[in-house]
Amino acid sequence: MTDTALPHLRTARRIVVKIGSALIVDPDHATPRQAWLDSVAQDIADLRAQGTEVVVVSSGAIALARHQLGLTRRVLRLEEKQAAASVGQIRLAQAWTDALSGHGLTAAQLLLTPDDTENRNRYLNARASLNTLLGLGCVPVINENDAIATTEIRFGDNDRLAARVAEMINADQLVLLSDIDGLYTADPRNDPDARHLPVVAELTDSIEAMGGAPPPGYSSGGMRTKLMAARIATQSGCAMAITQGQPLHPLGRLRDGGRCTWFLPATDARSARKSWIAGSLTPAGHMVIDDGAVQALMLGSSLLPAGVKEVAGDFDRGDLIAVLDRHGRRVACGLAGYGAEDAGRIAGCQSDEIEGLLGWQGADELIHRDDLVLFARTEPTTDQTIPHK
Repeated sequence: MTDTALPHLRTARRIVVKIGSALIVDPDHATPRQAWLDSVAQDIADLRAQGTEVVVVSSGAIALARHQLGLTRRVLRLEEKQAAASVGQIRLAQAWTDALSGHGLTAAQLLLTPDDTENRNRYLNARASLNTLLGLGCVPVINENDAIATTEIRFGDNDRLAARVAEMINADQLVLLSDIDGLYTADPRNDPDARHLPVVAELTDSIEAMGGAPPPGYSSGGMRTKLMAARIATQSGCAMAITQGQPLHPLGRLRDGGRCTWFLPATDARSARKSWIAGSLTPAGHMVIDDGAVQALMLGSSLLPAGVKEVAGDFDRGDLIAVLDRHGRRVACGLAGYGAEDAGRIAGCQSDEIEGLLGWQGADELIHRDDLVLFARTEPTTDQTIPHK
C-alpha cells in the first residue's frame, strides 16, 4: 500500500471528528480549553473552505460541570452524572458556539442515545436532521444524551457513537482525536519494542487483540473501543484515523501528514440497511442455531426455523437479534421475522408446519437473508452484547 493510496483529509467529502473530554476540558480549572477549541474551529473552517462537510462528536459535558456542582469525588452515581450532564451540556454547547462563530461557522447541537441509532425510524430521522443541517452550512456538534441515559442503555463512550454517526451520514472519513498517535503492536509506555502501525488494511483477530483492556491514562474508551469503532466504520465503507489531539490545530497537522493510524474501509462495504444492522450494539434477544444452519447461513441462505435450537429474549417482529452457534459465539445478527413467542413455538420445525402451529401462515424464514448480516469471524457473547431477560 503506497502513501498515495491512503485516505487524505484534503480529498474528503464528509468527515466526522470525535473529541474526548481530556482534550476539551482544562483539568486544573474545569473550563473549556478555549485556545485549543479555537484552533480546531480554524481547522474545520479550512476544511469547509475546501468543500468538506464536518460533524463533531464531542465529550466534555460532565467534566465541565463537576466542579461547578461540587461533584469532585472520583466516581459519580448515575443520577449525579445525569445532573452534571444537564448543566455541562449548556457550557459545552456555548464553548463550541463561541469557537465556531469566531470563524464564521454556525454550531448545531444534537444529543443522541443508543435508541436513536438502534431504532430504524429514529435512525432515519436523525440522519435526515444531520443531512439538513449540513446542507444549511452548519457544523453539527453531537454528544450522547447522558442527562437521560441509564447505565444499561447507553453507548458509554463516544468512539462508537462517532462511528455510528459516520455510518449514519455516509461519511467517508472518521477521525478520532486521542491522547496517542495511533495503534501500536503493544502499549508503547510499557514495551520499548512496540511498533506504530501507520496503516491497518483489515481488522483481523491479531489487530483487535492489540486493543486489550482500557489502560489507565488513556482516554475514557481506551484503544479497545477505538477498534470497535473502526469495525463499525470500515464495514460501512468509511476510513478511520486515530491521531494525537493535544497540540493546537490537530486536524491541520493530520491534513499535512501528521502521524496517525489509518484503518482502510472494507472493499465489500455493505448497503445502508445492512450497515445499520451490523453496527447495532444492543440486540433485543438471540437465537441459538445448529451446525447445519451455520453452514447454510455462510452459503447465503436465510435462517429457517428447522435449524434453531433456542430462542431467548423479549423481542417483536422487526427487532434486531443476535444469532449464536451452539458454542455461544455470535455468527450473525438480523431483523426478526417473528416475535419471540411465535419464534419459540416454531423453532426446530419445518417451514410447512408454521401455519399448523401458529394458526396463520407467516414467512418461511425466521430471519430473511436480506435482513441478515454475517460476521467475518465468530465472536464470543458477553453480557454487554446479549441482554438477559
